[in-house]
Amino acid sequence: MIELIFLDVDGCLTDGKIIYTSEGNFIKEFNVKDGAAIEAWIKLGKKVAIITGRNCPCVDKRSKDLKIDLLFQGVKDKLTCAKEILHKLNLDFSQCAAIGDYFNDKNLLENVGLSFKPKDAHKDLKVDVILEYKGGEAAVAEMIEYIVKKNNMQEDWNQIWL
Repeated sequence: MIELIFLDVDGCLTDGKIIYTSEGNFIKEFNVKDGAAIEAWIKLGKKVAIITGRNCPCVDKRSKDLKIDLLFQGVKDKLTCAKEILHKLNLDFSQCAAIGDYFNDKNLLENVGLSFKPKDAHKDLKVDVILEYKGGEAAVAEMIEYIVKKNNMQEDWNQIWL
């Protein structure tokens, strides 16, 4: 059973675009459907870890808003970071799912129990499930809903939305 999901930011939680302001800051857009699904997943007693290669205050804010307590930014080696998280939580890779969109996610995707990529991810990235939605367009929500069904958690999932 999947207990933890690893999320990439650019290209998965967002469409991968970065908008720079005249002050040199950058802006990212997040999908509210992804946020609702993440909050519901956490209410089911499951864990979420964001591992991203960039550092961005807006990702800090989004994580706090969604009550994601496992946030790792500026990570070059996502697999090593994931191993440290799993050690801390006493989980193994078979209990994890991950979503990624590019080759910097490859090592992590190859090691988890269930791997996903958005529809617009790199075509050569090998995963278990190619999602119907693009990054930033509720691909993470689609992934979570897939896992809920696969784990036979629909009844508990549906109760959250009442």
